[in-house]
Amino acid sequence: MKKYIYIISFIAASLFITSCGSEDKKAEVDNTPAIKVTVSNITENSNNPFLSVSGKIQASNSADLSTRMMGFVTKVHVNVGDKVNKGQLLVSINNSDLEAKKAQVNAGIAQAQTAFNNAEKNYKRYKNLFASSSISKKEMEDMTVNFEMAKAGLETAKQMKNEINAQFTYSNITAPFSGVITSKNIDNGDMANPGMPLISIETPKDFEVIAMVPESEISKIKNGTEVNVLVKSINKTIKGKVSEVSSSAKNTGGQFLVKIDLAKTNASILSGMFSTVQFPVEKSASSSMVLIPTEALVKNGQLSGVYTVSQSKTALLRWLRLGRTYGNQVEVLSGLSTSESYILSAEGKLYNGAKITIQ
Repeated sequence: MKKYIYIISFIAASLFITSCGSEDKKAEVDNTPAIKVTVSNITENSNNPFLSVSGKIQASNSADLSTRMMGFVTKVHVNVGDKVNKGQLLVSINNSDLEAKKAQVNAGIAQAQTAFNNAEKNYKRYKNLFASSSISKKEMEDMTVNFEMAKAGLETAKQMKNEINAQFTYSNITAPFSGVITSKNIDNGDMANPGMPLISIETPKDFEVIAMVPESEISKIKNGTEVNVLVKSINKTIKGKVSEVSSSAKNTGGQFLVKIDLAKTNASILSGMFSTVQFPVEKSASSSMVLIPTEALVKNGQLSGVYTVSQSKTALLRWLRLGRTYGNQVEVLSGLSTSESYILSAEGKLYNGAKITIQ
């Protein structure tokens, strides 16, 4: 009998808990007002007239300065970002060895000069004696040989001095043109080695783009062609003109190098920025693109996404993988299909699961 009482009590308790759970669920019903949103359909572009390739911005005039001699750096006269003029001293390298060689060469020149002066006097004297038949032809020839040897010895000594002076230019690194210091790879007291980059310099506000074009499209690219260069990091489009088209892809992995001179601009572009170059030529292989406006994107750190509409009329955040930017639109590589729509704008703050009403 007690066994049946326990069973009845357990069933009653279960029914009570279930009833309470149902009441709690009813209490959790979301009564917040729906957010009014504007929805747009996917734009599919299958007739894009632009051939687009990736490119990298660099200074039109730049140089990595090095030395041909080994020695300790006595002083670095500039820092990164400094503006310098042509011929300005940038790096000084210890040249005590060259100074010693220079002293030896100067002594050699003095000795050779003395020998030449004596040989020249004797040559002139023997020449007069030979004219008066006071000496033999053999004696005159011997004196002529001595004079020519002294002359050659003096010239050799002077050329050695020129060689030493040329080496001094590698102990004092100067700016080959006016520009801005972009990198400094050495400090005071460091050892400079031949061929080692010490200082990098470039001319500011004068840029070009290096782009790689596939072989299927390179025949359409000509010098002088005007292009658009999209710099995604600053969201700017800059005009450019093709200045050089490579005729060989031997050392570039099947891609042909194309240089584009950028027009003068006040945009904050820097060397090393990546860009997209749009050539106004038809692509050989057409392919459709899924495009959405950049204003619809939701960003979280390095992630980009867009809100879509779920079947229950709530906002659903979808992360995307994006491609190139075309003006105010961006290419969607994955995350959205052509049969879907997305939220373009909303009259409130959206979040995952937010109730929405489509205007």
